[in-house]
Amino acid sequence: MQTDTPAIDENRLIAERRAKLGVLRAAGVAYPNDFRPDSHAATLHQAHDEQDTESLQTLGKSARIAGRMMLKRVMGKASFATIQDGTGRIQIYLDRGTLGEDCYSAFKTWDIGDIVGVEGQVFKTKKGELSIHAQTLRLLSKSLRPLPDKFHGVADQELRYRQRYVDLIMTSQTRQTFIARSQIISAMRQIMLDADFLEVETPMLHPIPGGAAAKPFTTHHNALDMDMYLRIAPELYLKRLIVGGFERVFEVNRNFRNEGVSPRHNPEFTMMEFYAAYTDYRWLMDYTEALIRETASQVCGATLLTYQDQPLDLGRAFDRLTITEAILKYAPTYQPAQLDDDTFLRTELARLGADIKGPVLAHAGLGALQLALFEETTESLLWHPTFIIDYPIEVSPLARASDTHEGVTERFELFACGREIANGFSELNDPEDQAARFLAQVAAKDAGDEEAMYYDADYVRALEYGMPPTGGCGIGIDRLVMMLTDSPNIRDVILFPHLRRED
Repeated sequence: MQTDTPAIDENRLIAERRAKLGVLRAAGVAYPNDFRPDSHAATLHQAHDEQDTESLQTLGKSARIAGRMMLKRVMGKASFATIQDGTGRIQIYLDRGTLGEDCYSAFKTWDIGDIVGVEGQVFKTKKGELSIHAQTLRLLSKSLRPLPDKFHGVADQELRYRQRYVDLIMTSQTRQTFIARSQIISAMRQIMLDADFLEVETPMLHPIPGGAAAKPFTTHHNALDMDMYLRIAPELYLKRLIVGGFERVFEVNRNFRNEGVSPRHNPEFTMMEFYAAYTDYRWLMDYTEALIRETASQVCGATLLTYQDQPLDLGRAFDRLTITEAILKYAPTYQPAQLDDDTFLRTELARLGADIKGPVLAHAGLGALQLALFEETTESLLWHPTFIIDYPIEVSPLARASDTHEGVTERFELFACGREIANGFSELNDPEDQAARFLAQVAAKDAGDEEAMYYDADYVRALEYGMPPTGGCGIGIDRLVMMLTDSPNIRDVILFPHLRRED
């Protein structure tokens, strides 16, 4: 019978570390909280790497630093350790004569992963490595679990996502990805504020789920004795604010959709939605393109990037194509006449594996069938940022109908690297038309479409007070971060992605 040797070894190491913790507790010094660092690894390295004259004067001066011990080399009367704090790593030099016999002997019993505090002189070794010569050394937090063996990062994807704290300890690239994510959101927020948008917060518990075609998560409010829904989109509340007189608003927050999990989907995800009165979808496309380009420039330092070993040029003008134009460009085996043939489209979609008898496509019109073919054949091929424009009315219940093209709306979706990044449109502000669109959605839901929208009477009432002509757009932050950090999986850019239960 085979035994799980790694698990046995880990249990043995944990038991040994617990025994060491027991000794610390008996001495009354376990988990102290009286050490305050005054320096960080990255700051010390940066100053000396830049050879700044004033910084070089700190050589020989004292620094206090705290962090996790990642390397340890005991060599008789002198030893080296590597400490990792929130900014990076720095080497520590320890000698018995300076620290004293008791402290030095205690250090030799400490483990990789322990969190320590060091105070000492900054110097450079003979090999030129910036180090701290420890004058005092404290064990601040005992690590009971051993870190993974792999030094340069965690190879097990399951471990990376499920135990992100371990991934962050071990993998510098993971830390950099989430630092970049924060910088991306910060840059976008500042760009919005500079353009006179007001940042707002709207409810995340909705009495009626709305603003997108998606299946919601359901919960129950005990005090009000009513079912509520985690929001699938903030759209209808943000447009209520436009009705109320705020002419430019945006929100960065979470949406929740009870859908599948994939490299591009997480049931809980971050969006930035923004609305601007007296604009339309053409203005929105110009603004969204400029926003993404400026964000990349600020955070990445360039607009010519590489994503999954392929060039991605955000400095080049984004393409704009209709659904059929995109199909004919990227799937040239089709002929224009075929894309206007309902029978052909249904036959072709069935061949491609689409559920043409299901509630979504069974009664779909020509435009919805064209969109379904686009999703099956073309969407994944849109590498260069491309606005797909003029979506059919039947799949765009909140968008303004085109004044020049019958059956379509002033709507776009932005695709890049083969996936949707943003969705926007000129907002429908005709309350009677909106009420009729909601009723059509209710009929679709009754026919079995779980993602069809509910009728929101209060939103219709808000429109009856009058909403100015408005353009609105939602940008998927997670997918944008994937693109700007060269991350292949949405779980790589979400700190704690949803997974199946461990058991």
